[in-house]
Amino acid sequence: MLRDRSGAEVIAVVKADGYGHGAVEVSRAALAAGATELGVATVPEALALRAAGVTAPVIAWLHTPSTDFAAAIAADVEVVVSTPAQLAAVVAAAHRLGRTATVGVKVDTGLARSGVSEREWPQVCVLLKEDAVQLRTVMCHLARGDEPGHPLNAAQAAGLDAAVADLHRAGLPPQRVHIANSAAALTDRSLCRDVVRTGIALYGRSPVPGLGDFGLTPAMTLTAEVALVKRIAAGQGVSYNHTWVAPRDTVVAVLACGYADGVPRALSNRLPVHIDGRRFAGVGRICMDQLVVDLGHDGGGVAEGDRAVLFGGAGASAGDWADATGTIDYEILTGIGGRTQRRYVEPPDSMTP
Repeated sequence: MLRDRSGAEVIAVVKADGYGHGAVEVSRAALAAGATELGVATVPEALALRAAGVTAPVIAWLHTPSTDFAAAIAADVEVVVSTPAQLAAVVAAAHRLGRTATVGVKVDTGLARSGVSEREWPQVCVLLKEDAVQLRTVMCHLARGDEPGHPLNAAQAAGLDAAVADLHRAGLPPQRVHIANSAAALTDRSLCRDVVRTGIALYGRSPVPGLGDFGLTPAMTLTAEVALVKRIAAGQGVSYNHTWVAPRDTVVAVLACGYADGVPRALSNRLPVHIDGRRFAGVGRICMDQLVVDLGHDGGGVAEGDRAVLFGGAGASAGDWADATGTIDYEILTGIGGRTQRRYVEPPDSMTP
């Protein structure tokens, strides 16, 4: 679908451990579904894919003075640089190894984050002529890609195209040019070049919620096991500081999941939970390791060992959590961790991976 909407090949962005979904498994699934390469932020993320046997092209675009460029070159990882100093360090590492490094250049066209500035651009063009490097990619990041039609998007694309034209005049034509993120890939073909760099859409979340879900299906469902079920009396406070007090005799369930696993503490007393298709309210303070659910006077038929759906499926969504806590679903998904265990299932026959 991303290829059809954008008219371009797809880079599957699997940084931050595949947005919390598991980078290796997501990479394999994305490549099997037609992605042509993978994108990560850091060299260690790229090396983890190589260690797991992933052989597809991988690009890494966020570096610090301590980044091990030699390890990236040895593992055939494309290093996308943002400064002349980074490129010089890659050249030096390639000379030490006696190998040619595959490199890309990220251009700052208006985000004012990482990326080669206009002032530093001539230095980068000179360094790209070194025999120790082979230019493959030129890219930039959109500042307002999730605002379709914003004039800055077209201005950034024009800036990128100008940089590419400079490289052609210098005899350094790039093999791949990309600017479009998930939002641009789904909403504006004029921003799509050779490939699109898709992150959140790959995981079934809409990059522009105001325009609907684009037919995407969220990949992640978060569940927790019911650790115990107990009856409490009216007037009993629950969890730290007794921020919720039972208004009547009731039954509560303790779930083995908390903020150390990615459940925001800010959802205390306002977390809906689904168990066996029924909706229950989370009550009391969400703790590091556990949270409490009010099952009602009859216990709702819930037993110890049942699975509670925190988000996904017919329950709340990661977007609902984000809205309730004043953040974005990217943060919710990448925050799922701790002791959570991932289980991967095949999509229904009617669904495209």
